[in-house]
Amino acid sequence: MNFRSLYQHGFARVAACTGHTVIADPPANAEAVLRQARRCAGEGVAVAVFPEMGLCGYSIEDLLLQDALLDQVEEALGTVVAGSAELLPVLVVGAPLRHRNRVYNCAVVVHRGRVLGVVPKSYPPNYREFYERRQIAAGDDERGGTILVGGESVPFGVDLLFAAEDVPGLVLHAEICEDMWVPVPPSAEAALAGATVLANLSGSPITVGRAEDRKLMCRSASSRCIAAYVYSAAGLGESTTDLSWDGQTMVYENGTLLAESGRFPLDDQFSVADVDLDLLRQERLRTGSFDDNRRTHAARTADFRTLSFRLDPPSGDLGLRRRIERFPFVPADPDRLAQDCYEAYNIQVAGLQQRLAAIGGPKVVIGVSGGLDSTHALIVAARAMDRAGRPRSDILAWTLPGFATSDHTKGNAHELMRSLGVTAAELDITPTARLMLQEMGHPFASGEPVYDVTFENVQAGLRTDYLFRLANQRGGIVLGTGDLSELALGWSTYGVGDQMSHYNVNSGVPKTLIQHLIRWVIGSHQFDEDTDRTLAAILDTEISPELVPGEELQSTESKIGPYALHDFTLFHVLRYGFRPSKIAFLAWHAWHDPDAGAWPPGFPEAERVAYDLPEIRRWLDVFCRRFFGFAQFKRSAMPNGPKVSAGGSLSPRGDWRAPSDGSARAWLRDLARFDLPEAEG
Repeated sequence: MNFRSLYQHGFARVAACTGHTVIADPPANAEAVLRQARRCAGEGVAVAVFPEMGLCGYSIEDLLLQDALLDQVEEALGTVVAGSAELLPVLVVGAPLRHRNRVYNCAVVVHRGRVLGVVPKSYPPNYREFYERRQIAAGDDERGGTILVGGESVPFGVDLLFAAEDVPGLVLHAEICEDMWVPVPPSAEAALAGATVLANLSGSPITVGRAEDRKLMCRSASSRCIAAYVYSAAGLGESTTDLSWDGQTMVYENGTLLAESGRFPLDDQFSVADVDLDLLRQERLRTGSFDDNRRTHAARTADFRTLSFRLDPPSGDLGLRRRIERFPFVPADPDRLAQDCYEAYNIQVAGLQQRLAAIGGPKVVIGVSGGLDSTHALIVAARAMDRAGRPRSDILAWTLPGFATSDHTKGNAHELMRSLGVTAAELDITPTARLMLQEMGHPFASGEPVYDVTFENVQAGLRTDYLFRLANQRGGIVLGTGDLSELALGWSTYGVGDQMSHYNVNSGVPKTLIQHLIRWVIGSHQFDEDTDRTLAAILDTEISPELVPGEELQSTESKIGPYALHDFTLFHVLRYGFRPSKIAFLAWHAWHDPDAGAWPPGFPEAERVAYDLPEIRRWLDVFCRRFFGFAQFKRSAMPNGPKVSAGGSLSPRGDWRAPSDGSARAWLRDLARFDLPEAEG
């Protein structure tokens, strides 16, 4: 496969086009369409959508019933068809066409010198400023028919799907303006029948607030239909006798805005985006109610006609025309991030509050290391106590230093416990750990510097063992602190270790989000200034398990890889089921240039790094081996905890159910599909 090609990774480039319409001058408008089509072809666009009745202008009223005009529309359409012969994109062009005894407002689908089919407008409006039914016939009942275009009989009706033979998942449907505004749009039936790219050719005069209404409708349609929605409205050149026009264009995908253009343009304008057909297909596969809805409406959706064409997309590097979040669990938009942090924090707080109330209001027992995860779990517990009207002293917090615990992290732990007003204590585990290692006959007990997994897990296990026994003794439950990223990688000590607790508030929160949650807690002043200062100091501390003495710093990420890349992979595996090769493609576009794209607000400048393709592939290999081939047995026995992110959870009772003795071979084979030196070159 060509690793650099977006079409090889399940994408298709689409464009919503608008420009300067010349009223009642079809030849000029045909040339404008071809001018824009040639530009789209140069950019590798598969589908280009133009405004409603763009070959003559939408706002021409009774001129629509003049033979001189309609003759020239047909000639202009022939010009577009002939001019498309050597062009890549499927062109979706608006034109009024005569059929039987009426004029229909049509979307004409053209590709490489032929008309693939013609779709009439289903619901011409006839209210307020609209008076279309005076000239235009409704097409809602046109199914299974044909129309004569340029001397040839071509499919005609609202039941047409246009499918690319050589781009899996690219299935196009067209509807026109008002069709989007009715309770059951034609595009909804088309999506159930298999359409993935829904085009809307729109006239739509602009009034105050209508642009936002259009965005709402497009976003909703794309989300409900699990599809891409490509919208193009008429702009400059339309008649301003009684109305005005703004030329709004946009592309939505499954509820997400991929691209939009500026409004009221003076010349040609495009919204170009790369639609993820794999994402749409995967989303439909896992959303069973989507196909259940198809079955309910099978009488209408089963008789759609599918018209095939061959796109022959370019195989080279076209870049990627869509925003890829470096941190898919952490949006770079400040308002969206603030909203996500507010919701995530309160989901955790409410989850813990309900659990405590349901089991008789026990105390909370927690180990506090001075690291990110236990810090966040502690401030969640503090707020849960506040909401329940209980004293924070009902939180029994221990810091449990071991062989490699630094004064810095221990000091932060004590300072945090003090400022929050919880019941704080210190329990040094090293004497018990020495005894256990001695009784096991471990070389460390004889003075040898052997710091193997047993040495590490003795410490991790003792901490958890003490916490459980302390909970027994003090009438409490052990609050888990391990996060979603650690669950994914199996980076925890199983059983009597940090894998186990009575309830884990962090199990649905990825590592890359936790630091932003803590920043949000500071910025929104959930606690006092002393607590905020300590939280800021903890944020500045590198992630480390602090289990091995003598090392300058036992860095977690140097051993298992950057959490930034692992969380990137986790999101796309868990949420969309993407292949590793595709994730590598996305990760390279997200991470190869630190100066491109937005970073989450507050993200430290010094940590704004880049990852090249060999490093991305290296850590993808690690992720696949650990996630698919090793770590599931720990997740299969994980404690309760709330799902937090729409990206998913790893609970065996929720989003992710997998065998504990699975294999990673299929994912590793996929990762080997592309040749790395060739991809880098």
